[in-house]
Amino acid sequence: MDTLFYDGSCPLCRREVALLQRLARPTLGFQNIHTASGDNLPSTDALLRSLHLQRDDGAMVTGLAANVAMWQHTSFGILWRILMLPGIRWVAERAYNVWAQRRYARMYGCAVQQGQP
Repeated sequence: MDTLFYDGSCPLCRREVALLQRLARPTLGFQNIHTASGDNLPSTDALLRSLHLQRDDGAMVTGLAANVAMWQHTSFGILWRILMLPGIRWVAERAYNVWAQRRYARMYGCAVQQGQP
């Protein structure tokens, strides 16, 4: 089973996960980043900065590719695959990265980094 790591503190993220839980086949699991644990997981900060999906084989997919991968577990997956076409993917990745950076800055930008005054 693939596992989607989502920010349970983010209202938009929770809404999208609620929609996915209704639409997805039982081949997709959901894990709130704030309660996730495991030796092979990226840091909480990395998980918060970009969407992560862990494949059944343990491989981690991030960013736009994770978005497309999670929607592959629904009947809408074919529509999301369009974002991976050459040309479209370039634009979609940049748009996703800008959105992810702004979301992180808005929600966590004022947090003090460990080891800094």
